[in-house]
Amino acid sequence: MKKNGKIQTADLCYVAVFTAILAVTAQISIPLPGGVPLTLQTFAVPLAGLVLGAKRGAASSLLYVLLAAVGVPVLAGMKGGIAAVFGMTGGFLLSFPLMAWLAGRYAARGIRSVAWWMGLIMGALVNYAVGTLWFMLIAHTGLSQALMACVVPFLPTAVLKLVLAGLVGSVLRSALRRAGLLLDKNCESC
Repeated sequence: MKKNGKIQTADLCYVAVFTAILAVTAQISIPLPGGVPLTLQTFAVPLAGLVLGAKRGAASSLLYVLLAAVGVPVLAGMKGGIAAVFGMTGGFLLSFPLMAWLAGRYAARGIRSVAWWMGLIMGALVNYAVGTLWFMLIAHTGLSQALMACVVPFLPTAVLKLVLAGLVGSVLRSALRRAGLLLDKNCESC
């Protein structure tokens, strides 16, 4: 992310673009009875890690959460503010930077690598674990209720979103590489 001690303009641009993509995908939302909406954020977050690398992917997710926390209406349903970030679904949001980092950590190894897919799976597991535990604390529910609200209804779409993120991420990385715009050519932890 730094070259000669300076953050590159390209880094800032890539992070900003993926932060905007995250904000847009949050608006593609289907409210569910359990209180946790179905959104495309969990497609965009690992995609950011795959395309930008671990550090920049995590930075774009962190910037997204910070914008939401200061009141910018970037969350699902055009919500924002500290109460929304730390509400019932706050654990999912707060785990986004780690989810992107895990996806990006292994992205340089390529789509044919088991690590590429393991990074995506680990990120999703962390997202579900943190989100479910947070939901249990805020909603004062037990594990079975939290799993029914936060995990079970989302499993089919989670698999689909991870597979799509993996495939789209591979296509985008290849296109950026051919265009000479891939920032982390040989850096597994960027």
